[in-house]
Amino acid sequence: MLEFVVRVVGVVVAFLVAPLLVGQAEHKVMAHMQSRLGPMYAGAFHGWAQLVADGVKFVQKESVVPAAADRRVFEWAPIVAILPYLAAMAAIPLAPGIVGADLDSGLFFVLAVMSVGVLGSLMAGWGSGNKYSLLGGLRVAAQLMSYELPFVLSAASVAVAAGSLSLSGIAEAWNPWWLLWQLPGLSVFFIAGLAELQRPPFDMPVADSEVIFGPYTEYTGLRFAMFLLAEYAGIVVLAGLTTVLFLGGWSGPGPDSIGWIWSILKVALVSVVVIWVRVSFPRMRADQLQKLAWQGLVPVALLQLALTGIGVTIF
Repeated sequence: MLEFVVRVVGVVVAFLVAPLLVGQAEHKVMAHMQSRLGPMYAGAFHGWAQLVADGVKFVQKESVVPAAADRRVFEWAPIVAILPYLAAMAAIPLAPGIVGADLDSGLFFVLAVMSVGVLGSLMAGWGSGNKYSLLGGLRVAAQLMSYELPFVLSAASVAVAAGSLSLSGIAEAWNPWWLLWQLPGLSVFFIAGLAELQRPPFDMPVADSEVIFGPYTEYTGLRFAMFLLAEYAGIVVLAGLTTVLFLGGWSGPGPDSIGWIWSILKVALVSVVVIWVRVSFPRMRADQLQKLAWQGLVPVALLQLALTGIGVTIF
């Protein structure tokens, strides 16, 4: 019972802290990449408390429910958007034995719960009583339906190579030469993951500078902050899953007892790459986004899966 409580508390603390760290890193990394100063006075060192100040600001703002909104759907949408990432984070291992829930079908579980997040966006668009929000929600659904297939296929390739659906089992079976063998799958998985999180350059459904934040247009205060937190939590989950599937999880110099350090460093590195992509690439058009998914990523993912099956059978 005590072990269960410790695991639950550990997952909740990680869920509350890690997305905030990624959000703060995004502010600072983007500022350095774009050679701009940004907020520097909230906190004693380089504005470290700016994200905390933003959180306090969101809490103090009034959470308005539009008169034409479906109130229950509108209020539940932020919760539905963020909770799947809490469940996913519980199944991603940091090191042998350091995992919230070591499931035999951990990969299947994480991919399944991550796909639930789209319901939050659909609920936000539908429940807002705003045709522009509804259009944004439908755009999110169309995008996630397109990129879910290459996302799952590239992950399945690793599962075939490892002979296991357990995330811990995949991390233990990983070999350094997989970095070459599964490189196409890694590329597809990462790109599709960015699209699923609606991160630039795949933020067309949200595009705050063009369509006023898509399905989240009518949200204010803490409910709006929950959608932002869900995005950062999604980055942590994507980075953690990429680390386990393609980068060896806790594998690194030294004993497994310090493997959690390597896991955290790899997750941080992948998170920085997510931020770097946002800074470096322009937003795609809707037709370009769909073309990349169906004519680019899906064929590559299928080819990777076929080659992995052949390699496992022969070697």
